[in-house]
Amino acid sequence: MHSIDWIIIAVFFAILLAIPVLTARKGSSSTKEFFLSGRSMPWWLIGVSVMAASTSTDSANLFTEIIRKDGMSGNWAWWAFMLTGLLTVFVYAKLWHRSGVTTDVEFYELRYSGKPAAFLRALRAVYLGFVFNLLIMGAVILGGVKIGVILFGVSPATIYLVTAVAGVVYAAFGGVRGVIYTDFYLFTVIMVGAVAAAYYALDQPQVGGMAAMVAKLEARGTLDFFPRFSDTDTLMATFVMPLAMHWWTVCKSGAEPGGGSYIVQRILTAKNENHALGGMLFFNLAHHAFRPFPWYVVGLCSILVFPQLADIQKAFPHVDPAYVRGDMAYPAMLTFVPPGWYGVVAASMAGALLSTVAALLSIYSTYLVNDIYGRFMRPKASGRELIWATRGASVLLMIAACLIAPFLESAKTAFDLMLLIGAGTGPIFLLRWFWMRINAWSEIAGLVTGLVAAVFLHLVWPHLFGAPLQPWVKILWGTIATTVAWIAVTLITKPEPAAVLERFKATVRADGRDVGKGLVMMTLAAFACFGAMYATGAWCYGWYLKASVVTLLSALSGVAVYMLFHYRQEKANENE
Repeated sequence: MHSIDWIIIAVFFAILLAIPVLTARKGSSSTKEFFLSGRSMPWWLIGVSVMAASTSTDSANLFTEIIRKDGMSGNWAWWAFMLTGLLTVFVYAKLWHRSGVTTDVEFYELRYSGKPAAFLRALRAVYLGFVFNLLIMGAVILGGVKIGVILFGVSPATIYLVTAVAGVVYAAFGGVRGVIYTDFYLFTVIMVGAVAAAYYALDQPQVGGMAAMVAKLEARGTLDFFPRFSDTDTLMATFVMPLAMHWWTVCKSGAEPGGGSYIVQRILTAKNENHALGGMLFFNLAHHAFRPFPWYVVGLCSILVFPQLADIQKAFPHVDPAYVRGDMAYPAMLTFVPPGWYGVVAASMAGALLSTVAALLSIYSTYLVNDIYGRFMRPKASGRELIWATRGASVLLMIAACLIAPFLESAKTAFDLMLLIGAGTGPIFLLRWFWMRINAWSEIAGLVTGLVAAVFLHLVWPHLFGAPLQPWVKILWGTIATTVAWIAVTLITKPEPAAVLERFKATVRADGRDVGKGLVMMTLAAFACFGAMYATGAWCYGWYLKASVVTLLSALSGVAVYMLFHYRQEKANENE
């Protein structure tokens, strides 16, 4: 690190901390401002904010680990979740906005009633606020540690401390408005740094530029968009299961079927339903088709520069061998960036870390305060008390996440475990808006069974039977167990009272006939987004004929979506 790099990083942090401090007064003026930014956010700012929240240090590390193991096609393990996002866009975004809740957990006492609903709300808040939160934030912070020990040459303890302080200030002072404004700043820095890292990765002598990299890796199948059918386990794990089941059956943070956590939080901040829909559509397109390609390029170059993990360990002997996994290749590649740009890249990685940490702290501390403290412990608490309680919860959650991070192995390990815990719960979240037979006990059964199945398949099974199951097999069995449990409980327990269901239907105005139309638009949008994703790669790799054809097809699908959306709007206006 040179002096110019430290100056750039110092300026970066100064601006980062200034934004939430400057917005603190307005953001703290009321609970509506603090938790929902006054419901005043435009679509483009919502889309950028969700991209920033979904962009973390473990994102670049995860993509690199996937590419080194399974090639580009291995990314179908998360690409498939774009279908989840598009379904949220065209069916569920407007329903969430109409609900008027503060969090997706508060939804439970709108949809259900009595003690089971209250218990579910508290259980879900604790489950998400601690279990899921600690796993996700731990993985995010672990990614920051792996990058920080190489980029800065500092101890993990230093990285934990800086992350904790900056993350809490970012998330807690300006409320959601401060978080969203800061997200825009951070995402700009993140993308500038990502492009710079890709440029200098391609400049390495072992790579020799984009054309040379493509020539070296294309023959290996590393650049294939689809996995090869000869490798059954990889095909099932990275392509068949994600596209056939995962996107609608598995609850994954940031890609919950029907929307959840910080996705719903951003939807609820929108000016109106159209801004909510537009923000989510913009996010899904940019998040999958454009945002990750600079990281892909660095991951691909790392295969040529550090073919084996031993090469990374040899290049960085001071790094604890426990941290050296496939995801370590990304931060290793960042060390080739020259002074000046090195500071920008380092700042971009800090921004990726803090944007996700702040998003998670914001929503999970809100769960603990809005859905536990304010609902059960201090129902008469003032708005000021709730705001300060949220800030205190942010501090506690940050400390807990820093304590659990060292126990995770890699970004891919945490990703697989999160999928397993959420296996089988997706259908509940999709159907509860339309199938009124679902009740609070249905969701309790799904949540508990999913967690128990994950513990059994991940921890107990290897001790009983020797060899661990393949990740996709564990998710399949977890999905079956959870689905059977929640459907059985639904059918043997009583439905919610008719008055509660009528109130819910009058509030969200969910119409089952909209689902078919939404699925058609989702399918067309999927062709547009997946096409844009492939076309972006083809343009980068120099496959200009393929790029031109797919770009045209993607654009035509996009035009069809636009026309159908406006047709639906006109029909809706006629019926009002």
